[in-house]
Amino acid sequence: MAAAAGLTGWISSRRARLDGHGREPGVDLARGLAVIGMFAAHLLDTSALVWDDPETWTDVVNGRSSILFATLAGVSLALLTGGARPADGARLREARIRIAVRAVWVWALGMLLVQLQTPVLVILPAYAILFLLALPALRLRAPWLFALAAFVAVTMPFPVFAINGWSGWGAPGGEELAHALGWHYPFLLWIAFVLAGLAVGRMSFSRPLTAGLLLVAGIVLAGIGYGVVGRWGALALADSLWGGALSGAAHSSGVGEALGSGGFAIAVIALCALLCATPARWLVLPLRAVGAMPLTAYTAQLVAWALLQPAPQPWGPDIEAFRATEPFWPFTIATIVGCTLWSLFVGRGPLEWAMMATARLAARPFAATTRRDR
Repeated sequence: MAAAAGLTGWISSRRARLDGHGREPGVDLARGLAVIGMFAAHLLDTSALVWDDPETWTDVVNGRSSILFATLAGVSLALLTGGARPADGARLREARIRIAVRAVWVWALGMLLVQLQTPVLVILPAYAILFLLALPALRLRAPWLFALAAFVAVTMPFPVFAINGWSGWGAPGGEELAHALGWHYPFLLWIAFVLAGLAVGRMSFSRPLTAGLLLVAGIVLAGIGYGVVGRWGALALADSLWGGALSGAAHSSGVGEALGSGGFAIAVIALCALLCATPARWLVLPLRAVGAMPLTAYTAQLVAWALLQPAPQPWGPDIEAFRATEPFWPFTIATIVGCTLWSLFVGRGPLEWAMMATARLAARPFAATTRRDR
């Protein structure tokens, strides 16, 4: 009897690491899907997406997974700074210090991963810059955040389109500059996804009614982006210099993609919140475990890739040769199993723990001031 009670208590304590107070299971699930989606975008050879052709639907991971990842960054920033009730005063200043330290940490890790020379555009430097750009917006409420995100989404593709044509990208040092700025995920536009995520995080999005409304809004926005702007708008200006800035294609940085993929990300987050409001959240616990340590999972994938990829060709790493070894399922299964076991038996992911500890140490003097202020 005592042994059974002890086992039950042990299981409950381990389970609480993924389902305890302060965790949002829907966010972890959405993050897990984003990580696996980026694995698929990197490791699978997919056909161009045609919505009425189910055989091409695997291509949904391209572009949308990374945008979902960026939108979830905004949700995480909102949760770190009070959720539906934004922090202010000393608490907000302390949170900003911690977020800035995380940004430096993520940027440095991203630049190290770039040196692995895998044929992958590492998102982490862009992620870090987006953290810093989001700092002034942390006090804003959801309506203002949504409005600002919409403004950025419909205006910034045009300067991004112009900057992409800059000859300096092809000059010596241009590629290094692009990696350092994360320009393959241009921050001028991608801050829109972080702002939209902040707005979602400022709402009680885990409540079924709110999540349902966000799901509908995301679907409508995706339809407008992909169908109205991305297809008809781009066709109308096909002969114009700026026609490409309206595109809805993956990785185009067009208005259509910004609205469509932004809406897609909001819909996925809302759907995950709805799913995790039911007992089904236990069925998706392994994916939630991946989402609880996304930095570790993403980094481990690139390190494993660097170790296992075929010898580079004269022009660089050969992505098709690596894809031919069919690495997606081994990578995915190993990641899901590894993250689940680590979450249940150890706790926070190793890179997540190191980043948190560094940020906490940097903010310690300010944390003491915060306690005195209280």
